[in-house]
Amino acid sequence: MKNSKNDELAVCGFAAVKTLEKAGWERITRLYFTHDVAPRFGGLCKKMAEAKRPYNQVKDPVELERLSGSVHHQGVVAMIESPEILPLTTSITDGWIERRESAVLLDRVGNANNLGAIVRSAAFFGIKNIVIPLDEAQSSITTSSYRVAEGGMEFVNVYSIKSIPKLLGAMEGKMARIGTALDAKESTRKLPSLCKDKGAIIVLGNEEHGISDEVRKNVDHLVLIPFASETGEPQVDSLNVAQAASIIMYELSSVNVR
Repeated sequence: MKNSKNDELAVCGFAAVKTLEKAGWERITRLYFTHDVAPRFGGLCKKMAEAKRPYNQVKDPVELERLSGSVHHQGVVAMIESPEILPLTTSITDGWIERRESAVLLDRVGNANNLGAIVRSAAFFGIKNIVIPLDEAQSSITTSSYRVAEGGMEFVNVYSIKSIPKLLGAMEGKMARIGTALDAKESTRKLPSLCKDKGAIIVLGNEEHGISDEVRKNVDHLVLIPFASETGEPQVDSLNVAQAASIIMYELSSVNVR
């Protein structure tokens, strides 16, 4: 939940706040917790006290629900300044190309929980870069996505772009441009050979319609996650986008990129 008056974002959930404490507690402006979890945050409270920043044990968990806008706060809420999503620049993508880094590009993935799950998988598999379009249909960094990421937000960079096709056009010949689609003919198992000695930019489509037609025209390959079925057809239409992202990033982890 974003506090627009103070330009703050509520980070809730035990794992998310604990990782935030370890990775950059200085970002925490205020801290609130229940009696049950208080012993687990003694060290952070000491740091907050030394920095003269407020922290409080609340008597009623409903107060945490009010702060975070979520019943899933798990007894702790840390307020941070709203994260700044930096625009993706040529100097940043040049660095990806030089270091052969990969990136995940989301084409209007609107569910905040899915964004958080994708970030969590990216952190687990060492994919450092997530790109989202400046589009109302695309979820941004929220309290929900932070919580579902389980601390993963501290280990990935989230960038914004105005035009997905323009970015893909600029990456032609420089990165392997891979789209995902239900009618694709190539398997995700081929990702290592499709990427070869380049980093990859993987485009994941939204939950209802997949990647757009304009995006399809600007990728080098379309891939499909193999399914198991006695009839030769999948039992369900598709995987959830976050589940699909995990499988794809696992395949990417075997590519010789950093």
